[in-house]
Amino acid sequence: MDDHSLTSPGLLDKIAVTLSSVCLLHCLTLPLLIVVLPFLAQINEDHFHVQMLVVILPVSIIAFTLGYRRHCNKCVITWGVIGMLLLVIGGTIAHSVYGIIVDRVLTIFGALIIATAHYFNNRLSRHSALGTVKGQTD
Repeated sequence: MDDHSLTSPGLLDKIAVTLSSVCLLHCLTLPLLIVVLPFLAQINEDHFHVQMLVVILPVSIIAFTLGYRRHCNKCVITWGVIGMLLLVIGGTIAHSVYGIIVDRVLTIFGALIIATAHYFNNRLSRHSALGTVKGQTD
């Protein structure tokens, strides 16, 4: 499989890590911006969370699926699912049910976990691909 292809697990993992980082950046900086710039307090955070989830979840699911087909490591997939669940819960119901602190904690930990899982998914996928190529040439 060509590493530059859109279906490459490496590319999708990099996109997913970037999207998770954007989510993390949003969760860490928005409270500071609200304090500094009062007019930003009118932003509807739920809308942003849903928009990010609509992008993050499909990219992550595809990247983890393609990566799993290469490396067959269930641990990476398990952590990816945990990260996605934390993002979904933090980005949807946690704020209204449990408050902003729980929302932020779940979203931050979810973003960190999913980004780490994508890192290892990418690393294991590359390692598996190199092993397959090396095995074919030996």
